[in-house]
Parts: sequence; C-alpha cells; structure tokens
Amino acid sequence: MEKTYQIGDKSFVLDEEKAVRAFQEKKVINGRKSVAFNLLPLKYQWAYDLYRNMKANHWEPEDVPMQKDLEQWKSDSDLSESERWIIMMGIGYFSAAEGIVGDNIQHVIRELVTAPELKLVLGRHAHEENIHADSLLYMISSLGINPHECEAMFEQVETILRKNEFITEVSKNLRRDLDLTQTANKQEFAKNVFVFGQCMEGMQFYGLFGMILSLARQNKCPGIGQMFRYTLRDESNHIDLLRQLFLVMVEENPDIWTDEFKDDLLGLMKTAVQLEKDFICDCLPVNSVGLSSEEFCSYIDYIADRRLNGVGLDILHPGLENPFPWLAETIDVKKEQNFFEGRVTEYQKSSSLAEVADDEL
Repeated sequence: MEKTYQIGDKSFVLDEEKAVRAFQEKKVINGRKSVAFNLLPLKYQWAYDLYRNMKANHWEPEDVPMQKDLEQWKSDSDLSESERWIIMMGIGYFSAAEGIVGDNIQHVIRELVTAPELKLVLGRHAHEENIHADSLLYMISSLGINPHECEAMFEQVETILRKNEFITEVSKNLRRDLDLTQTANKQEFAKNVFVFGQCMEGMQFYGLFGMILSLARQNKCPGIGQMFRYTLRDESNHIDLLRQLFLVMVEENPDIWTDEFKDDLLGLMKTAVQLEKDFICDCLPVNSVGLSSEEFCSYIDYIADRRLNGVGLDILHPGLENPFPWLAETIDVKKEQNFFEGRVTEYQKSSSLAEVADDEL
C-alpha cells in the first residue's frame, strides 16, 4: 500500500510494503544491507532494552574512593601475602582480558551482525569494556603498583597464557571476509559468540570475581571490590546479550544446530572450565579469605552448568548447588549507603537500578 503526501507543489510517495519487506529482512547475519543506521522499526526489542539498561548503569572509576585500599596496601598487617596475590592476579589478568573481549565485540561480532539495533547494543558493550580496562588502570595508579609487573603477569603466568590462547584462537579465523551463507562459517561465528559470552565472560571471569568480592566482604580493598561489583553487574548484561544473540542466530539459522555442533560447544566449555580451574589454583595456591581453591572449582562447575542450560545444552553436573549463595547478596547494588556508592546510584536513571539476577550467579 502506498501513501502520498502532497506538500505544496511536490508529491512524496511512501511504499509501506517496501518498508515492511525491509523490516522482515532484518536478521542477525545475512540481513538487509544498508548504509543507513536506521533503528526503527525495531525487530529485536530485547537488544534495545538491554542497550538502555546498560546505558542507565553507567559508572566512572574515578568516583570510587581508593584511600582505604591504599592504606591497606601500604600496611604490613592489613593484607596477607596471599590476599595481595589475589589482587595482583585480578589486576594482572583483567587489565588485558577486558581488552580482548572489547576488541572481539567491536571488530568481529559487531562487524558481522547486520541489524542496526544489534550493532547499537554491541557498541555499548565495547564501550563498557573500555570502562573496565580504565578501572584497572585506576586501581594500578591508586595503589602505586608497577604496571610492568602487571604486564609481566599477563604475559608470563602460564595459566593466564593458556586461557588467552584458548579464547583468541576462536576469533582469529573470523577476522577476514567470511561467507556467512555457508553453514560451517555460520557455526564458526556462533561458536565465537558462545565462547566469549558463555565461556569467557560468563564463566572464566567468575573465579577472580568471587575471590575479590570475598576480600571486599571482609572490608579489604573496598574500593577495588566496589569496582568489581559494578563490573560484574555489567558482565551480567553482556552475558545475556551474547546469549540472546546466540539463541536468535540459531533460531534464524537452524542448519547450524546439529548434534556435532552441540558436542563441539560442550567440548569447548569443558576445556574452558579446566583452564579456569588451573588458573584458580594459581590465584589461590593456599587457602585464603576463608575459602579454598576446591570450593571455587565447584563454583565454576555450577556457573558453567548455568551457562550451558541458558543456551539449550546439556549440563555437566546435574543437581550441583551454588556453593557461594552469599555472592547474590554481596553484589546487590540497591543496598548502597555511603557517599561513593550513592554517586553510582545517581548514574542510574529512574527506570533502571539493575541488579545481577540470582540465576546469573
């Protein structure tokens, strides 16, 4: 159906059928190609809703005071050697890992999806990875840590190297012109979305998150703990974004969802879990913060099962319960009371004081 607008001596004809066809041709991949970044009408409302939620949760590292952390860091009695090591491993790993995620989001996933609203929310995702990387620089400078030592940890700790090699191997073959009409290439892309969303951000970040939040729970390095809580809240949105992106891609491209592909994804998760457990043993070589590496390894199994279940794959440990239920309470941002935590509340627009859902933990 056409609609004509008569403005003065000029006529403008709008073809609604053509516009509807353009909407129907919106897809995660292999969709309508256009140089115009036209969001409307939205086909993937969930993506736009996530974008607004992520934007409303904006925070800046510099608004988190680090004085207490610095006093404890300089003290010979406030932090044990193993607790300092956890902080060092957290800063050393995440200061570069966040960049790996952001680069993949910006230059692989965002480049290959075609719907504008997906590009919009993925752009916000990449921006938040920049904030996370910036927060690590802020921690390093606030505590006076030698940045070369953090770089050395990222380059020389064997368990960190193996985690990075695993994750970057999944993305390197996608950094070229790729015919995404071929099933094998679509599977490679879907595998990338799964590994970065469910294996890396969704599981491999959680060991150190738990350790650092355990320290903060005991009022040790509270500023660092607060920034990790905000980062974890952001990661919850990232996990959901890539999970839904994966599910819609499978729905739109059922040819990729073969038994062989499912087994491949399950194998990748198993490998990622083992890499994370090895890494946890390096982060927590002796019992510290009232916790053990064995407990954290069990927690990783629990988290991995949540991620597998979320994308329709068989879980590995039926009946396993969360060994750290206190984590949901620890990251509840609505319970903030002091000044700097209130500042972050100001950043959150009235409709979106987002919490990390309990089922994410």
